[in-house]
Amino acid sequence: MINPYQQYKENSILTASPEELVLMLYNGILRFTEEAKIAIENKDFERANNSIIRAQDIVSELSATLDMEYDISKNLYSMYDYIMRRLIEANLKKDISILDEVKELVKDLKEAWSEALNRIRSKVYAKG
Repeated sequence: MINPYQQYKENSILTASPEELVLMLYNGILRFTEEAKIAIENKDFERANNSIIRAQDIVSELSATLDMEYDISKNLYSMYDYIMRRLIEANLKKDISILDEVKELVKDLKEAWSEALNRIRSKVYAKG
């Protein structure tokens, strides 16, 4: 039997705009870094490793999809590269403070992206 929540989640992803997908990916990084923090606190280092690797996978995906013709993409690439290096260090050291730093950076990116998305939407609705 299909889990209704899983079905809803899959449909949300399939019907999301590229802009909304970026927000979902930022949320994924935040979720996995929080899971890793909890796992480290509980001395479950395997789970922490898996969660951090999942966050790294998302950062890799975000980096890979940047259109480098735009200056903002170059800035984002540098930020994603920094976040990736910090995630690797957090994983090696099992360091919660580094995960907190990553979470703050990603929250800032998410907030800026969300604000830009809202501005675009309001302009589209104003024209339409």
